[in-house]
Amino acid sequence: MDGIQQFSLVDKVVVITGATGVLGESFALATAAAGAKVAILGRNKERALERVAAIKSRGGEAIAVITNVLDERAIHDAKKEILDTWGTIDGLVNAAGGNIPGATIGPDQNLFDSKIEDTKKAVELNLFGTVIPTHIFGRVIAEQGKGSIVNISSLAAQQAITRVMGYTMAKCAIEGYTKWMAVELAQRYGDKVRVNAIAPGVFLTEQNRTLLTNADGSYTDRAQRFVNNTAFGRLGAPAELTGTLIYLLSDASAFVSGETIMVDGGFNAWSGV
Repeated sequence: MDGIQQFSLVDKVVVITGATGVLGESFALATAAAGAKVAILGRNKERALERVAAIKSRGGEAIAVITNVLDERAIHDAKKEILDTWGTIDGLVNAAGGNIPGATIGPDQNLFDSKIEDTKKAVELNLFGTVIPTHIFGRVIAEQGKGSIVNISSLAAQQAITRVMGYTMAKCAIEGYTKWMAVELAQRYGDKVRVNAIAPGVFLTEQNRTLLTNADGSYTDRAQRFVNNTAFGRLGAPAELTGTLIYLLSDASAFVSGETIMVDGGFNAWSGV
């Protein structure tokens, strides 16, 4: 297999949870461009259909599956719909997740007055929103003896990021789960079944633009601190995550499993000096 072909996703079926989100959109378009048939999973029907239309307009193949990653029955129904359409699942991208305002602790709040119920919700969404799809879609991958699962971690699992307590807890757990599942799947189903994670840095999207930039386009104080501690001296763009994603889904990473790849412009590597 030559250098270009090993990155191909032609004839592979890739399921992307959270594909109606901003990063999920980049993931969906990139996997389709690499040749995959893409199942767009999310709760927002309008956005899911927009993603499908965008892929089809570029000559790709996609379906919209409206579901909730925390609802096991709904995910089983989604699996059936995908298998009825394409007969297999070769890749899973667990992109559903995000922060919950009540699970954050601002500088003006008492550290010990955090809302535990909201913290639980953040852990449930990010961690079990990854575990449930992996156990249901991943079973198809495992039993056919080949395929790749990609989880989404965060800088918060590498270094302490202030305020985001629930999100940090969940992403640390995802990295542990990624390693554990990679080992278990390999030992039980062989060396063609892989699990890895991507830990994105801070990416400027339409969704968080008002949090990271001021009305005049300048960075907020928090965004500027991220920039100051990033070796590249800037925030990332969603499309800059997709090369790593394609690598992990494709045969190019055939001997890579249980790893978390940082895509952060050097944030985690830099001491600040």
